[in-house]
Amino acid sequence: MSFKTSTAPLALFIAACAASPVLAQSAADAGPVTEVDSVIVTGVRNPQDPPVVAEARERLSRTPGAVAVVSAESYEDRYALAFSDTLRSVPGVFAQRRWGEEVRLSIRGSGIGQSLHLRGVLLAQDGVPFSQPDGFGDFQELDPLVARYLEVYKGGNALRFGGAALGGAVNVLTPTGRNAPFRNLLRLEGGSFETRRAHLALAREYGDWDVYAAGTWSGSEGFLDHQDGDSKRLTFNIGRRMGEDREVRLIVQANDLDLDISGTQSLNDALTRPRAPSAYVRAMDFGRDIKSVRVTAQTRWRLSDGLVFEGGVYVADKALYHPVPVVLDNDYRFWGGFGRLDWTGQVGGLRADAFAGVYFRTGDNDSRVFLNIGGGDPGFQVGGTLQNATGLDAFAEGRLFVTDRLALIAGGSWGRAERDVDNRLAPANSAQRNYDGFAPRVGLLWEQPDGAQIYANLTRSVEAPTFLELVQSPVPQFVDLDAQEAWTAEVGARGQRGPFRYDVAAYRARLKGELLNYVIIPNVPALSFNAEDTVRQGIEAGLDWRLIQGSSGRLTLRQTLTWSDFTFDGDATYGDNRLPIIPEIAYRAELKYEHPAGWFVAPSIEWVPRDIYVDYANTLKYPGYSVLSLNAGVDLPGGVSLFADLRNLTGENYVSNANAVSDARTAATAVFTPGEGRSAYLGVRMSF
Repeated sequence: MSFKTSTAPLALFIAACAASPVLAQSAADAGPVTEVDSVIVTGVRNPQDPPVVAEARERLSRTPGAVAVVSAESYEDRYALAFSDTLRSVPGVFAQRRWGEEVRLSIRGSGIGQSLHLRGVLLAQDGVPFSQPDGFGDFQELDPLVARYLEVYKGGNALRFGGAALGGAVNVLTPTGRNAPFRNLLRLEGGSFETRRAHLALAREYGDWDVYAAGTWSGSEGFLDHQDGDSKRLTFNIGRRMGEDREVRLIVQANDLDLDISGTQSLNDALTRPRAPSAYVRAMDFGRDIKSVRVTAQTRWRLSDGLVFEGGVYVADKALYHPVPVVLDNDYRFWGGFGRLDWTGQVGGLRADAFAGVYFRTGDNDSRVFLNIGGGDPGFQVGGTLQNATGLDAFAEGRLFVTDRLALIAGGSWGRAERDVDNRLAPANSAQRNYDGFAPRVGLLWEQPDGAQIYANLTRSVEAPTFLELVQSPVPQFVDLDAQEAWTAEVGARGQRGPFRYDVAAYRARLKGELLNYVIIPNVPALSFNAEDTVRQGIEAGLDWRLIQGSSGRLTLRQTLTWSDFTFDGDATYGDNRLPIIPEIAYRAELKYEHPAGWFVAPSIEWVPRDIYVDYANTLKYPGYSVLSLNAGVDLPGGVSLFADLRNLTGENYVSNANAVSDARTAATAVFTPGEGRSAYLGVRMSF
């Protein structure tokens, strides 16, 4: 790799890495580093973590690979609307807002060409899949204010969920009446672009019973024209203990979302007049209106000192009205369940642990497609299908400590994916296809007494196409696509020394039949194909450095650096070209000062130093950028906290992400999403 850009942020990061051992030793008297909002996982508990977060970090530290835990405390003093806000400090995760709560989410280049929503990452809530049964997913129904913490399993490290996707998994945990850090919470926010949000939550314990209930209403005109949104969300979580480490739980969530879609722009418009309206998008009144209910029943049951069962079932009902160039009127019904056993004990006198389980998911999408006659109104019906997807994953993984410090890990996942389309308007075009795959995994984990760890693993991933890829208009039947397969090797280290906490991983993946997409007409779902060989390799680094700790307060420098080298490998059309969309280098730093009196100030920078290709032919780039922001807050008596979130202080016009095209010399290129301009959000949080 070659780093030809010489700028201060990268130099600061390298200097921090080089100087850390000396500084750690010189500052050892400052005491242990404790940072409740850190995303870094180590093998020892942080004494200042809330117990539920500490337990999550300890559990994920058993993984011989890159993982992260993001606590709700890490973003409680910011305006957090989507994964672009909650996952921004996780290295290796590319999360940039498209519109409203819609985000381009990619982990290690997963779904690199996806022009809308999500593929390549298993999205789960409370351990059960939130994505659709075919692997396609979106984000609008997830409320970041109703999350106790988030777990991020990068790449092949998502085996605990049966996941075999290239990008891994993100699991969002709902608060309970026992682990919520309040009894009553009222949160009010407002700011730029007529943004307003109100959130009310309560948490109670009644003997063996506990209850958590929350409601959120939010609205905004949005930075871009035709980006209005109005969202209402309700969550109810009730649980009962049946003894030590035994409980049952019922979670009910409901959403009513009315969202406008702003669409994409030409590169010139995105950089010179990003808020300019798209006449076509406004005339067609692009939008995404969702009404949904999701019910989950779960249990955690300790069967013996060394054996715990976790399981659950879920059902979801969702109605989607989605005007784009056509009008999609869809009714979804999903259901599924999982069961997993966690065991700890000994094998041949050696310490060991293991887990094994099964995930099942299925469901229908009753899809009707109409011409959009303008204003988002349906005209003549041009499509009508019943799409059924079923997924089954059986998985297991075990660790054997061959010494007190070294564990050998082996496991794997077998999966079956079924896709079935009943075409009601043209029965002859109905189709069905099944995919099977096995994803083995081996690794090792070496742990020091202070919790520092070194790990390595080799994992296979297998991903079946989603309906969005298999059903490509105007092709009447399934497009003949193969499953995407890959082998990924990973090494890394994480831990802490004095005031310096680190998490560094390097990986290389070789893919066969990668499912790539390219836009033919802007704002229309992309077409998909199986590429020839492609390569992913990169470095992900997170560094937390406590510069000052004492009676005058504490000063922490938090840095993340991601290097992503994604290329074709001898492709007949694209040779060894770079894959587009994901920046080669992405850096983020925040310098946070916390005063003993209860106030803090935290300037930050997000920096992408190199231009990014938008096409597979490597003929057009959009420019890199640097964005300066400032976060500040103060705790007042009576459980009241005030905060300010000031973004893009210099008002820089930039492109935050784009949709891939095949060759920009011949393709339509109005595929760019402008980054949010200068903005300010203020909030008050009252806990009582």
